[in-house]
Amino acid sequence: MLTCVIRYRIDPTKKEEFVHYARNWGEAIPRCGAELIGYYAPHEGSSTLAYGIYNIPSLAEYEAYRARLAADPLGRENYEFAQRERFLLREDRVFLQRVGGAETGRRMQEGV
Repeated sequence: MLTCVIRYRIDPTKKEEFVHYARNWGEAIPRCGAELIGYYAPHEGSSTLAYGIYNIPSLAEYEAYRARLAADPLGRENYEFAQRERFLLREDRVFLQRVGGAETGRRMQEGV
């Protein structure tokens, strides 16, 4: 399983547009085959950083998922909305592989 973390740099005067965009992905992403962890908008601190995070089984599955997302009516509408409203100033994507978690932390504390 891979986790895709998207880091957005958004226009700080268009936070509500980003929130609308994120809510639309909340419907489209799971429908198109990825496990959405969530979208996060600025609240305190930086007013320009936002994140989208989801899991996908593999890079091959990511390619198929992206095709489904592009063909999805809400996905297409959301892409067009972002282009039209220009609230996304930058978008960076990284794929991470989980190598530890709560269970790993417990084992380390127990000395196992």
